[in-house]
Amino acid sequence: MTQRRLFVTTALPYANGNFHIGHIMEYIQADIWVRFQRMQGNEVHFVCADDAHGAPIMIAAEKAGITPQAFVANIAAGRKPYLDGFHIAFDNWHSTDGPENHALAQDIYRGLRDQGLIATKTIEQFFDPEKNMFLPDRFIKGDCPKCGAKDQYGDSCEVCGSVYAPTELHNPYSALSGATPVMKTSEHYFFKLSDPRCVAFLEEWTAAPGHLQTEVLNKIKEWFAVAEDGSGGLSDWDISRDAPYFGIEIPDAPGKYFYVWLDAPIGYLASLKNYFDKTGRDFDAFMADPQTEQHHFIGKDITYFHTLFWPAMLHFSGRKTPNAVHVHGFLTVSGEKMSKSRGTGLDPLKYLDLGMNPDWLRYYIAAKLNGRNEDVDFNAEDFMARVNSDLVGKYINIASRTAGFISKRFDGVLGQVSADGVALLQQLEQALAPLTVLYETRDYARALREVMAQTDRVNEYVAMHKPWELVKQAGAEARLHDVCTTSLEAFRLLTIALKPVMPALTDGVETFLSVPPLVFGDLHTRMGADHTIGAYKHLMQRVDPAQLDALFVAPEPSTPDTPAVLPGGEAIAPTIAIDDFAKLDLRVALIVNCEAVDGSTKLLRLTLDVGEGVTRNVFSGIASAYTPADLIGKHTLMVANLAPRKMKFGVSEGMVLAGSHADEKGTPGIYILTAWPGAQPGMRVR
Repeated sequence: MTQRRLFVTTALPYANGNFHIGHIMEYIQADIWVRFQRMQGNEVHFVCADDAHGAPIMIAAEKAGITPQAFVANIAAGRKPYLDGFHIAFDNWHSTDGPENHALAQDIYRGLRDQGLIATKTIEQFFDPEKNMFLPDRFIKGDCPKCGAKDQYGDSCEVCGSVYAPTELHNPYSALSGATPVMKTSEHYFFKLSDPRCVAFLEEWTAAPGHLQTEVLNKIKEWFAVAEDGSGGLSDWDISRDAPYFGIEIPDAPGKYFYVWLDAPIGYLASLKNYFDKTGRDFDAFMADPQTEQHHFIGKDITYFHTLFWPAMLHFSGRKTPNAVHVHGFLTVSGEKMSKSRGTGLDPLKYLDLGMNPDWLRYYIAAKLNGRNEDVDFNAEDFMARVNSDLVGKYINIASRTAGFISKRFDGVLGQVSADGVALLQQLEQALAPLTVLYETRDYARALREVMAQTDRVNEYVAMHKPWELVKQAGAEARLHDVCTTSLEAFRLLTIALKPVMPALTDGVETFLSVPPLVFGDLHTRMGADHTIGAYKHLMQRVDPAQLDALFVAPEPSTPDTPAVLPGGEAIAPTIAIDDFAKLDLRVALIVNCEAVDGSTKLLRLTLDVGEGVTRNVFSGIASAYTPADLIGKHTLMVANLAPRKMKFGVSEGMVLAGSHADEKGTPGIYILTAWPGAQPGMRVR
């Protein structure tokens, strides 16, 4: 088989914070694919980088009193524990502020300019009158002009995926100050994505077999569509920002910088070039080779940039375009969308600090991933059941029930496999060989279901022949040797199939079996009689429920200093900064329904409309002061970004605001806060 030559990337994380579990899911998906390709004997270069530019980092660095470069370096220094901890083996990690990216971005821009695909025009741009600066897209928020979703950023909607100009937002406000922005004019540079040449190329590239998943292509066709009134279709892309800005200067345009989204994907090439320069490879020759394959793994929220802007930029600057963009969905936790502001999700470093096995998470995520861009849900009970049942109860069980007999009775030396054992191993080989197609198409869930089905088959073989009873029978020594040898040969075949998913566990198995690093070609070989294995040591522990409980426990609040106490009331809380207050998302909410809670004399169940298009369920301890009829149809105020709390009676998705004294004992004195007439659900309280 001809060796493939692969260049593989994941989306570049923005260098303004640590990795979250969504990053780790994407890296695991790509890492599994890369490890599979290497087990096939293919040449793979797997790189990533920090997305280092943009006004958000410039502003954060200014607040921290350091340079943007130092701010990014501090973030980069914290990446290694995550990557090493979850066995994510990038060949190179770089930064988009590296010299390679500056040179490549400017060179690609010149290529687009030479093709007549760069235009300038004077635009109206939002300006924050309080901060006295033009507002970057990500610091303007408002209602999506396409679907109406609230609190969307100024460049793209996280709900419907649309990309638009900040000026198209409805009800815009500055995310820096909360002020309503005013319009000012500025000359900007545009990439002419609407040019007929770009449209024709992209229609052909997106539809080419293998470039995109079917569901992604269907979505992109909507972006190409032009309505009868001429609206719709691809729009030109604003690629410039005004100083002050942390980024790459546009050639021959003083005071103008590339918008971060132009130079970020070029960071893929820059990281590879940086890696090749360090290892003595010819970057230009590699990228010019028609046999080189370029694969990107991304989340569905950045599809527009990677399937339209990116291939067009590459093509019209004379470069190779991606062979495939692999789009995945979001990671949810027990059905809740991952969200920093709402406090949902799990902390990857906390997972590791609790001593939880990284291969558990790799297996669980892989068992839910397929080749489509569907969301993946992490459910704690399901996680524990899959790990304890599939990995420990089935897979590890094969070795733990048979290896000891080989060591103790036969000095660790394998024996001959009889006819029924040969038949079992041949069945396994035939069943596992097609898994290469499933790994190639990223249908890990189906691959692992097949592995577990074959694991059941091997366990049935062990249970049927009962080596723990054979050892007690006179004259059954040869059969005991045969059954245990067959079982361990089968265990090795199953390990080959699991290796891309669980590299650390596989390392332990290879050491125990005394075999060289396993590859998929080893499905067709056997360790053979007279092969000596090592001493068996337990390969994996079960998930402890206490670990999962600790993983999702919120941190204890710090003990405040003792403040003054108001007469007849409770103490004033310690002083906070305006940034601390800004973390609270207070919203006007309509009480759509209210009802008593069976089994509780204190709680009422409120159904609230916060302008999201769906209602929220909130439990409030106000039954002593209100009846449901008092509240239905009223407008109140709520904390909208409070982490959901699982209670005995259900999940509470926020907190309504009420005034009371801390020593209320169920007597009247709890007062729900209400909004004045004219307030609408979803309005933010500032």
